Amino acid sequence: MDKLVHGGNIKKLEKKFHSDMLEGSQLAKKLGYNPTYFLRMVSDIGGVQAAKQLIKADKPSDGFTTLWELGRLDLSVEAHVLKLEYEILFSDEERQTCLHRLEAYGYKPVIS
Repeated sequence: MDKLVHGGNIKKLEKKFHSDMLEGSQLAKKLGYNPTYFLRMVSDIGGVQAAKQLIKADKPSDGFTTLWELGRLDLSVEAHVLKLEYEILFSDEERQTCLHRLEAYGYKPVIS
C-alpha cells in the first residue's frame, strides 16, 4: 500500500498501534512482567517510534526475551508489527527483521 495515499489515516493507525502496545503491556503485567522501560519509551516517543527503535537493535530486547520465556511472543512488538493492519507503518525490512526474530525463537507469527 502506498503510504501517501493513506496519509490521512496514518495518524489514526499510529494511535491504534500505540494503544495496542499499551494494551499488550497490561496483559504482560497480568503475567507478572512489568515492562517499565518499554512503557517509558512508548510514553516518550510513541508506540510506532518505540517499535522502530527496538526493531533496529542488533538483538532482541530484554522484554522480548521475557515474553519468550513466558510463552507469549504474541504480545511482543515484533508480533504486532507483522499484523497486516499495521503494514503501512513499517518498512518491508522492518517487518522482515520482526519475522526472522520471531522465527529464531520458535514462534510462527500469524500474519493477518
